[in-house]
Amino acid sequence: MRKITLSNGKTVEVECLSCALTSGLIKPDGGVVVETEYFHAHQDVAYPIKGLMILASKRHIKGLDELTEAEKLDYIEVLTKIREAQRKVLGLEHVYYFYNEDTTHHFHTWMVPRYEWMYKFGRSVESVRPSLLHARNHMNDQENIKEVMNALSSLKKELNKKSASG
Repeated sequence: MRKITLSNGKTVEVECLSCALTSGLIKPDGGVVVETEYFHAHQDVAYPIKGLMILASKRHIKGLDELTEAEKLDYIEVLTKIREAQRKVLGLEHVYYFYNEDTTHHFHTWMVPRYEWMYKFGRSVESVRPSLLHARNHMNDQENIKEVMNALSSLKKELNKKSASG
């Protein structure tokens, strides 16, 4: 079991955070953004940044090469829909995508938006960790959390429109 501190300050003890989230054992603040047969998307539970999405496989695997053909198609479809929604409703011009196989969680992709305030930490991949830590340590106030939840609500509405229309 691992102890993980969430962005809301709560600590949870789980074997796999991804399994706990995709199964509904832990409910992310704001709930599920979009869910398919194979994937589950939610606001990152550790860092309070508007539009920071995690797209996680429901199946406990580690690598992209372990996805079935159906999962591969679903993955790119859902990833694309989320990105379109981020651009449309949040005005996000740039997003960094991360996926690593040496994680303690299972297969998931981080969709990290780039905001103007992040550039003080740099403009490349090295700036991401300091930006995340800054958000956790200095943006964990009620005002920012409200903005994060409003953005999440907007993304969910947009994605639900897309789901309803096909």
